[in-house]
Amino acid sequence: MVAHVLRLRLALLLGAFRGDPQKVTRGVVGGLLLLAATVAACWALLGVQESSTAAVAAITVFCGATLTLAFALAPIVAAVTDPLDPRRFRVFALAPDPLAGALALAGLFSVPVLGLVALAVCAAVVWVAAGATVISAIIAAIFGVATCVLFARVALGVAGIIFGDRRSRELSGLLLVAVLVIVVPVGVFLASLDWRGTVPGPLQQVVDILSFTPIGAAWAFPLLFTRGDASGLLALIIALATVVALGFAWLALVRHFLSSIEKPLTTRERGGLGWFSVVPGTPGGAVAARSLVYWLRDRRYLVNTLVIPVAAVATVVPLLIAGVPANVAALVPILFVALFFGWLPHNDLAYDSTAIWMHVASGLRGLPDRVGRLVPILVIAIPVLAIGIPVSVALHGRWAIAPAIVGVCASLFFSGLGLSSIASAASPYPVTPPGESPFQQPQRTGSSGAVSQALVMLGALAVSAPSLWWTWLALTRTIEAASLALWVGVATGLGVLVLGVAIGAAVFSRRTGRIMEFAEAS
Repeated sequence: MVAHVLRLRLALLLGAFRGDPQKVTRGVVGGLLLLAATVAACWALLGVQESSTAAVAAITVFCGATLTLAFALAPIVAAVTDPLDPRRFRVFALAPDPLAGALALAGLFSVPVLGLVALAVCAAVVWVAAGATVISAIIAAIFGVATCVLFARVALGVAGIIFGDRRSRELSGLLLVAVLVIVVPVGVFLASLDWRGTVPGPLQQVVDILSFTPIGAAWAFPLLFTRGDASGLLALIIALATVVALGFAWLALVRHFLSSIEKPLTTRERGGLGWFSVVPGTPGGAVAARSLVYWLRDRRYLVNTLVIPVAAVATVVPLLIAGVPANVAALVPILFVALFFGWLPHNDLAYDSTAIWMHVASGLRGLPDRVGRLVPILVIAIPVLAIGIPVSVALHGRWAIAPAIVGVCASLFFSGLGLSSIASAASPYPVTPPGESPFQQPQRTGSSGAVSQALVMLGALAVSAPSLWWTWLALTRTIEAASLALWVGVATGLGVLVLGVAIGAAVFSRRTGRIMEFAEAS
C-alpha cells in the first residue's frame, strides 16, 4: 500500500504539468520562483560558515523555527486542498495505521518539502563547520524536516475538521491579515537590529527561547551539544517528543477521518454568503457582516479610510519645518492614525441611509448594533496599527519607547470608538447618499455635524492626556515611564470603549423613531 500511495503522489505531481495551460503556467512559474528562492537561501546559509558559533546558532534556529511555523500555518491560511486527504480513502476500508504512515511518507514528495530538504542539508553543513558532530547534524536535519512535514499534515487535518468546505475568500483573507500582523512587526524588529559583528541581545534572547520550543528545538540541539551541558540533551528530547506527538496526532486524525462522516453543509456553511458565512449567526454578527460589506465595497468608506494614512504622514512635513527632531516626528503619524481611526465611525449610522429601517423593523437592540458596527473598523485599523507602530518605533531608533506608543495608540483608538458609538446614535448628520461621489458633501442645516465631530476628537484627546503625558516623560526624562503609559493607555481606552458602547446602545434603543425620521429626511 505504501508503494501505491507513493506512486499516486508522484502521479499527482506530474499531473500538475498537464491540463489547463494557465494552471500549468502558474505552476511552472511558481516552481521556478521557489527554486530561485531556495538557491538564494542555500547560498546565503552556506555563506555564514565562517561566522561565530553564536551567529550560526542564531541564524539557523530563528530561520528553522520560522520555516516550521510556516509549514504549520500555511495549510490553514492558504486554504490548500490536500490531494491525499484521508477521507478520499474511506471507501477502500483500509487500516488507519498503515495509511497514516504512507500518507506521512508521501508528504515528503512535494516541491516545498524538497526545498526544505535542501536547506536542511545546508544547515547540517554549517553546523559541522561550526563545531557540531556529523551525527548530531544529520539527526537534526532529519528531525527538522520530519517536524515540518508532520506539522503540515496535522494542520491540513485540523483545517479539514474546522473548516471543511466552508472556507471562503473572506475567512482566508482574515487569516492572512492575522499572519501579516505577526510577521511584519517581527521583520521590522529584526531589520532594525545592529549586529556589529555579534548577535544582538534581543535576538539572542528570542533564540534562547526558541531553542527549547517544539518549532525550534530540532534546529538548536547540534550546537547546544558543543556547550558540554545538559541544554543539548534537553533540546534533543523536546525535538524527539515533538515528532512523536505530531505522529500520534496525525494517526488520531486519520482514524477520525476514516471512521466518521460529515453532515451535508448548507449554503451558508459552504461559504457562499461571503462575510455572512464568517461571522456568528447572531444579530450582532449580521450587523457586522453587512457593515464589512459596506466598508470594503462602498467608495465613501474606502475614501475615508485611505485618506487617513496619507494625512497622517503629511503631518511630518510641518513638524520638520518647525524644527522638531526627526526621531520624534517619526512617532507622530501613527498617533494621528490611531486618533482618526477611532474618530472615523462617529457618523457611520448615517451612511446606512434608509437601510436603517431593517434594524428598526426587526426590533434590533442597541447593543448588537453598536458592537456589530465596530467590527469593520477593528478589522481594518488593528492590522494597520500593528504594522505602523513597529515601523514608527524603528524610525525613531529606540525600541524602549514602544510600550508607550502602544499605550497612547490604544487610548486614542479605543476611546475614540467608544465616543463614536455614542455620537453616531445621538447626533447623526447628513452625508453623501449611496452611489454618489464621496467628495460631494450635502447641505446641512445647523452645526450638529461639526459639534459631534469636534466632541469625539477632543474627547479622545482629553481621555488620552494621561498616557500622552507619560509618553512625553519617557521621551524626555525617564524611559521607565513607558510601561506606565502602556497600562494607563490600554486601561483608559478599553474603559471608555466599554462605557461608550453601553451608552450608545441605550441611546440607539431610545431614539429609533428619530433615527428613522433622520434617515427619511436626509
